[in-house]
Amino acid sequence: MQPTSVPNLAIVPSHILLASTDVELTTAIDHREARLKNELDKIKDKFDFVIIDCPPTLSWLTLNAFTASDKIFVIVSPGYFELDSIVQISKTIDQVKANFNAALQLAGFLFTMSDPTVNSKTSLQILRQTYTGAVFNTVVPRNTDLRDAHFEKKDIFSYNPNAASAQAYSKLIEEAFNL
Repeated sequence: MQPTSVPNLAIVPSHILLASTDVELTTAIDHREARLKNELDKIKDKFDFVIIDCPPTLSWLTLNAFTASDKIFVIVSPGYFELDSIVQISKTIDQVKANFNAALQLAGFLFTMSDPTVNSKTSLQILRQTYTGAVFNTVVPRNTDLRDAHFEKKDIFSYNPNAASAQAYSKLIEEAFNL
């Protein structure tokens, strides 16, 4: 666990060794879907929130994250395939609820990488029409500061707190966590 410049925020960064974890979980026999949950249960009382960032795949790592979670934020980017993938994510959430974590809830859909194009506008409109009430009001714009902050190994708030993306994420934190 590594501290950050943000008060009360620590991170556990990913590591290349996680690449083989999905293969190992595929062949595991005993509670492979609950490995992360079992480990987080040991430390969760030390934190108000634990946020798990998953790769954009529906792998055993993602199933572990869903099994260990109370709520899921589904990140959606503009585009047909991105919107179409929500159907599969929704099915996976339902399967996890039915088999591993009955308390799992959808926190909402977060529209990111928005830009002033017809594609972004149409994608957001379809998302809001299809999932009425489940889409966050906050929209995160496409912003090079996010990529630059990542390159500098900084969070967006310490890299450039005035960036449009930093302001959007601040708004999301208020919206999602009622802060």
